[in-house]
Amino acid sequence: MSELQQQLTKALTGKSPLLYLLTNEETRIRRLLSQLAGDRPIHAWSCVQGLDGDSSLARPAEALKAVLESSSPDIYLFCDLAPFLEQPEVARALREIAADSACDRQIYVISPELLLPEALKQEFTLLEIAPPDEEEIAELVSTFQQEHPGLTIAPEELRNVHLALKGLTESEILLVLANCLASRQQGGTEHAESLLDDIFLAKKNSVRKSGFLEFAPPRWKIGDLGGLDNLKDWLTRREKMFTREALAAGVPIPKGLLIMGVSGCGKSLAVKTISSLWNIPMFRLDMNLVFSGMYGTPEAAFHRAMKTVEAVAPAVLWIDEIENALGLDESGQRISSHIFSSFLTWMQEKPPLVFIAATANRIQALPAEILRKGRFDEVFFCDLPATQERADIFRIHLLRNGANPDDFDFKMLQVLTEGWNGAEIEQAVISARTEAFYEGRPFGQRDLSNVISRIVPLSDTMEQQIKAIRSWAFSRATPASKFGKSASRRS
Repeated sequence: MSELQQQLTKALTGKSPLLYLLTNEETRIRRLLSQLAGDRPIHAWSCVQGLDGDSSLARPAEALKAVLESSSPDIYLFCDLAPFLEQPEVARALREIAADSACDRQIYVISPELLLPEALKQEFTLLEIAPPDEEEIAELVSTFQQEHPGLTIAPEELRNVHLALKGLTESEILLVLANCLASRQQGGTEHAESLLDDIFLAKKNSVRKSGFLEFAPPRWKIGDLGGLDNLKDWLTRREKMFTREALAAGVPIPKGLLIMGVSGCGKSLAVKTISSLWNIPMFRLDMNLVFSGMYGTPEAAFHRAMKTVEAVAPAVLWIDEIENALGLDESGQRISSHIFSSFLTWMQEKPPLVFIAATANRIQALPAEILRKGRFDEVFFCDLPATQERADIFRIHLLRNGANPDDFDFKMLQVLTEGWNGAEIEQAVISARTEAFYEGRPFGQRDLSNVISRIVPLSDTMEQQIKAIRSWAFSRATPASKFGKSASRRS
């Protein structure tokens, strides 16, 4: 029996006359209640159709009066009642229904928002309805495949598809399956990857409605990341953790990862590779919008953001520059202590299928509560790339810009870019290609050397700050690069 079936079975056998169901899945609720209610009749009301289609009972107070006059132990679904609960006559009718102990009738108020007025909170039993669990998802997919034989999913892929569909509503799941079926009927790919892409798109559309969460598409591969071998090895070893097999085996699911270090050394890019490597969607939390007040108080907006991420799990939650996102100043003092404490609590109690990927530049501003073991599985430090890593980064960007790496002297480039970060190397390649394109010719070694000679690297302009960052991270973090100090430390 699914989690929702257990909730509704308990509600039906209980004595609560008024129940508030926090969900927008009216069709799903009505279908399951019809299956579980047995011989008890089910009536439905909406502000358009009225009670059981009687438009004369479209006004909520009149509909509730009709319910009160009935002595049958029936079930009533009120789909649009929540916005009317503040009306005195509606509140009075509900209180009288709640006080009528001689009848076992039940009223289910279905609403996607919690709009319970203070005067009715004691009368109502609140049920927070979660999206379909794996048992329901498996049944939905199986039923859809039986009705539409054109949608075939290999058994070894089916379990991961079920896991990926978690967090979507029943209607969203059916829409994803219908879109995938239509694509295949039009000659689209037969692979499960096409279905996973549709699932990612559905989750993207669901999250975009929140306003402060942004879908980060899986565009970057692990091979697009130059250097940082320790970090890449850590991510690769956990590639299969978010699968049905790992959950069934009881393998501990990774909680999160904190990447700190010198600006421009690949922290954000490393985070972006997680989505494509692990094949789960990633969402970036825009804390500027949370603090803006556009979505209510920052604390309320942050709470809604966390609930939204939980609803679409499995997912990666990306928090860029976490020291700013949590309202910390240069010294680590808590400017917004409520957000900070809420985040720490949520990290401890969040669902296992939400992975936190955080980055930080001002690592000295991070308090011990964030860095201690148990908050994140690992804390990595990204230093300036070593000599060999700079060659790898050059090769990646030269190929991306249409050049033949064999035409370039990498030993010379390594010498010329001593102390450079990855972002500076990328910009040098882009500038060289732009100047050569302006002159109508392919770019080469000379163009790149000319651009390099004009760039002052960050390691020169912020030498003291970088030394301080290295000193701070020496004994507090694992080097992301195999060439870093204490490189023998492995997760």
